[in-house]
Amino acid sequence: MLFESDSFGKKSPWITLFHLYKGNWTNILISTFYYLIKSSPVWIIPLVTASIINVATEPAKHSLNELWLYLFIVLVSLAQNIPIHTLYTGYLSKAIRYVEAGLRSSLVRKLQQLSISYHKELKSGKLQSKILRDVEGVEFLSRQVMVSLLPTAINVLIAIGITLSKSLTVTLFFLVTIPFSLILIKYFRKGIHKSNNDFRREIEEMSAKVSEMVEMIPVTRAHGLEKIEIERMDTQLEKVKERGYQLDIVTAIFGSSSWVTFQLFQVLCLIFTAYLAYQGKMPIGDVVMYQGYFNTILNQVSNIINIYPNIAKGFESIDSISEILMTREIEDNSGKVRLKNVEGSFTFENVRFNYKASDEPILKDFNLEVRPGECVAFVGESGAGKTTILNLIIGFNKPGEGRILIDGIDMAEVDLCSYRKFLAVVPQNNILFSGSIRDNITYGLPEVSEKKLWEIIKHANLKEVIDKFPDGIDTVVGEHGGKLSGGQRQRIAIARALIRDPRIIVLDEATSALDNISEFHVQKAMRQLIKGRTTFIVAHRLSTIREADRIVVVKDGKCIESGTYEDLISQQGEFYKLKKLQA
Repeated sequence: MLFESDSFGKKSPWITLFHLYKGNWTNILISTFYYLIKSSPVWIIPLVTASIINVATEPAKHSLNELWLYLFIVLVSLAQNIPIHTLYTGYLSKAIRYVEAGLRSSLVRKLQQLSISYHKELKSGKLQSKILRDVEGVEFLSRQVMVSLLPTAINVLIAIGITLSKSLTVTLFFLVTIPFSLILIKYFRKGIHKSNNDFRREIEEMSAKVSEMVEMIPVTRAHGLEKIEIERMDTQLEKVKERGYQLDIVTAIFGSSSWVTFQLFQVLCLIFTAYLAYQGKMPIGDVVMYQGYFNTILNQVSNIINIYPNIAKGFESIDSISEILMTREIEDNSGKVRLKNVEGSFTFENVRFNYKASDEPILKDFNLEVRPGECVAFVGESGAGKTTILNLIIGFNKPGEGRILIDGIDMAEVDLCSYRKFLAVVPQNNILFSGSIRDNITYGLPEVSEKKLWEIIKHANLKEVIDKFPDGIDTVVGEHGGKLSGGQRQRIAIARALIRDPRIIVLDEATSALDNISEFHVQKAMRQLIKGRTTFIVAHRLSTIREADRIVVVKDGKCIESGTYEDLISQQGEFYKLKKLQA
């Protein structure tokens, strides 16, 4: 099940939690029914105990056979607990696990919808913490509510109901304990909420820093910075320790205060009922019965007090998850034009773009016409706006002003999912997942013939690489393709792009990190990739774009020169200056 983000976290955490179980209340009701049966010894045993004591203290009024009857009742009530408890747990688990899986599924889907700019701002470690730790917190909250809070309410109501049927005076004494529990919860609520919030945020920050640390280990080791990195992590771990300590202290004071209060009430109950028995207003056995029921009420109320910090922690997890599910920074394609075919013409009309963190535009009044099947290379100094142009073409960014047309249609009106089916991207730092070479090439394509696959491998200049591995095309590449060289990873990326037969190719510094031999093989593969396709290239090595149909020089966010390699060299303008710097 997927949870609607529109209704998630808008109101109180209790209403949000209630909403999560929408459509699954049958399992809750069945589990509650089984709970009533399996918990019957809690209510039956005090009655039986009182009756047995009354038989023993007043033998003239009772028969010895009553003892055997009471023994039989206790045995039956206890024996049913095992099978009925299993049924109760089974139905309850179905409901709780349903919510747990549904939340993670909703988060995963939301992450796929969020804008790329949002992903860049939110650290991956924090996302992992929300999907793993916070969903687990909501699952624990559900379990506490279903296993502790709901049964507590049932037990208290039944205990008070039985007591009320026997003595109004004792019932009124019992009811005095409930306001005290509410006062305790209200008094400690703010402190517990703040401590949970602070602790959760430090845990998220720690998760993000651990993720960064693992990625940076090669750099850290290469520069001998292990000690500095350890000190950086120790600082964060110290913060987590302090926040955790503060949370534990608040929880401890809360728990001990409630325990002392309720122990005092239990002694008062014993004295009160003993006094009534002493006055002859109730049998001696009823003192034990009322003590048993009062003990049940105290235990249940005390249980609520003890689990309240966990409930508060669960509510904090709901708030944390809602930060993702409630965000509006998504790529919304609803109601937009779905492209069934793409020719590959592009028009940039007075495009202006700047990032949120800066008021200074990266692109300003950028204009460009690209014909279908044309290969266009963007060059310029770092920060000129080349990669920003590629992100606009992919649809990761949207123009602040102006517009971009694809085959004459404004990209703002296009369903980007349908558009990207005709697009392939080969970035500088290619991303492979920890499957086989075959899995990485055919990613997202369930049915690819062996003939077509090997044709693509040949065109991507990848066959000689595969032949070197004992497992061939089924060789596992390791996490992020760590078992392969940079050139090998890039050729797999080109094969992944080729097999999709795209109409538009985006190459972002695809050879900048390669040695000359690897670059030669990758360039050969790239020539196969761009044949007859609209291609956009960003490259710092100007020699690698000699064969482009057109080279566009970008400076200060504008197109200042455009032409073939030979034309721009002959003009001796900005491109010529860049080429001279690399000579």
